[in-house]
Amino acid sequence: MIVPIDIERFERDSEDELRARGRTNGEEVLSFLAANPERAYTPKEIHDATGVVRGSVGVVLSRLEDRGLVRHRGEYWAVADVEDVDTTLTAMTVARAATDRFGSEDPAEWGPGVDPEGD
Repeated sequence: MIVPIDIERFERDSEDELRARGRTNGEEVLSFLAANPERAYTPKEIHDATGVVRGSVGVVLSRLEDRGLVRHRGEYWAVADVEDVDTTLTAMTVARAATDRFGSEDPAEWGPGVDPEGD
C-alpha cells in the first residue's frame, strides 16, 4: 500500500519522524532475526518478512555483521548471540524513547569547551 506524505511534512519532519514504522532498517532486520534464532534466511526472505527495501537489506546485514550481531554462510543470514542482540535492541529502544521524550541532542548546547567530535 502506498502512503504518500505532503511535501511540507517531508521538508519539516526529521528523518526519525519520517520512518514509516518508527524503527530503523537495522532494528527491523535484527528484530526479525532475533525472533527466529533457530532459522537462517536469504536477503530476499528478510525483505519479504520485514518490508525493508530489498536494496537496503544487504547493506543493513553487512553493518550488523560488522558489529557481531548477525552471521552468514553462503546466501543465508542468522542472528548471532541472542543475548548480545537483545541488549542492543533494548539500547536502541531506550535511545529512541529518550530522543522522543527530550528531543535530539544539539552539541552546541553541551557547553563551552566541549568538543562533540572528540578532538
